Amino acid sequence: MKVSRSLTTFLSAATVASFLTVAVTAANAGPPPLTKEEMKKASQIFFDRCAGCHGMLRKGATGPALTPEALKKKGYNTEVLEAFIYNGTPGGMPDWGKQGVLSKSEINLLARFLQHEPPSPPEMSLADMKRSWKVFIPPEKRPKRPQHNLNWKNFFGVILRDVGKVAIVDGDTKKLVNIVDTGFAVHILRSSASGRYMYSIGRDGKATVIDLWLKKPDKVAEVKTCYDARSIDTSKYHGYEDKYAVIGCYWPPSFVVVDGETLEPKKIVSTSSYYYDTQEFVREARVASIVSSHYDPIWVLNIKEAGQVWLVDYSKVDKGTVKIDMIDAERYLHDGGWDLSKRYFLVAANMRNTIVVIDTKDKELEALIKVGTKPHPGRGANIDHPKYGPIWCTGHIGEKRVACIGTDPEGHPEYAWKVVKWFNLPGEGGGNLFIKTHPNSKYLLADRPLNPDPELKRSIFVFDKVTFKLVKTLKIPSKYKNVRAVHEEFNEDGSEFWISVWGKKDYPTAILVYDAKTLKLKKEITGDWVRTPTGKFNVTNTMKDIY
Repeated sequence: MKVSRSLTTFLSAATVASFLTVAVTAANAGPPPLTKEEMKKASQIFFDRCAGCHGMLRKGATGPALTPEALKKKGYNTEVLEAFIYNGTPGGMPDWGKQGVLSKSEINLLARFLQHEPPSPPEMSLADMKRSWKVFIPPEKRPKRPQHNLNWKNFFGVILRDVGKVAIVDGDTKKLVNIVDTGFAVHILRSSASGRYMYSIGRDGKATVIDLWLKKPDKVAEVKTCYDARSIDTSKYHGYEDKYAVIGCYWPPSFVVVDGETLEPKKIVSTSSYYYDTQEFVREARVASIVSSHYDPIWVLNIKEAGQVWLVDYSKVDKGTVKIDMIDAERYLHDGGWDLSKRYFLVAANMRNTIVVIDTKDKELEALIKVGTKPHPGRGANIDHPKYGPIWCTGHIGEKRVACIGTDPEGHPEYAWKVVKWFNLPGEGGGNLFIKTHPNSKYLLADRPLNPDPELKRSIFVFDKVTFKLVKTLKIPSKYKNVRAVHEEFNEDGSEFWISVWGKKDYPTAILVYDAKTLKLKKEITGDWVRTPTGKFNVTNTMKDIY
């Protein structure tokens, strides 16, 4: 019987041996018993914490398959699974028990649940969506100009992940403008082409649109288009500004086109597909991320499990027509962003340690570039380098290296679609989620929230973006206990950057504001409302795809 190396990292040889003894006995037995109530509760925990990486059907994607058959082959019984859930893994799985996110009883429940066949998740129709659709202020009753004197283009939308809210914060004064009720565990925020509207998508599939021109910015519409989602974006091409939005669903696997101002559902398209390489059918082919082209009426959708990039033409949605160009790429597609020219889209195929490059002008696969273990760029970081020309950089969940790729085949063909520079984050292991820079900053920033080391996960690493040498390590002040530093975001002019102090929802933490030149902490945004802050999105940077 084999034991994974990641398990032995956390457990003694004697403990592993005792687990194996129990596992051999249990291998031929049925799954541990669960009541109906336990099954219901465990399904919700799995949905909230695990389905994103392992899939609703538990067949695996970013994380391994967790079907009863797969677990039996590895010899994993209840105790072994409890150890994984409690401790996490070096490959990037969070330590749910150590963090205190899941109790011992919840971990035991989840470990038993995983040994049962996954329950069949429900489907969702257009009629189901419309029953959830609400318009709080119709477009004709919304203001024609901003109803306040604040610099709304420098507003930050701050995700308060575990409390199901988004805070709107004035980037000039650092004062709270309003807190908006959204969906559970909001994943991202996106701006409309005009910047007026901010869109949220929760992991519960609920989308909201927030009008920043209201006297007190608040949501003006909401809709639930799926049970699990990660992505949303808007129509940005000339003539379609603010007209549509598109929501990418994890379950049911689909994308949904909605009205940009009201979120009225217009069109559902299933994304169940075939693996690009083996041509086997995959029901759970999910939309991992979306970007909106500035040069064509096209959304770029990443169909995660299938390993395909879909270019979705929305110009004839009102006529019931959606044209899709399907480009075979690599598995499993996750997140990515534009190069400096915004012609090329670069996205991580994180289980094949590859960056996929899509030419959105010629509508074809441009390159496949091998990088490090489990690349996780967020949207990446763009640098106009004096030697290499335009480059785009990604960090990794699975290792400490950062890879920077040449993106200018016309001006710098010798460097195009190659890793032109590797550099390391301090310490051992991976755990990076986001790297970020700004055209007006001389620094590149990297976080490490998924690293198990308590010091690394509360640090932000600042690099010179020309030499790539470490300039400074910024530490979260020691008064904040059991927290992580996550998601760097610059303000409108790049003069400062904001860092989230990510803790449990039981107590408030902070958002730290640093001077982007001196790297000194200039402001701690605090208050009882600052609970589980994660992603922060500046209106101008999000609207113009500056990263």
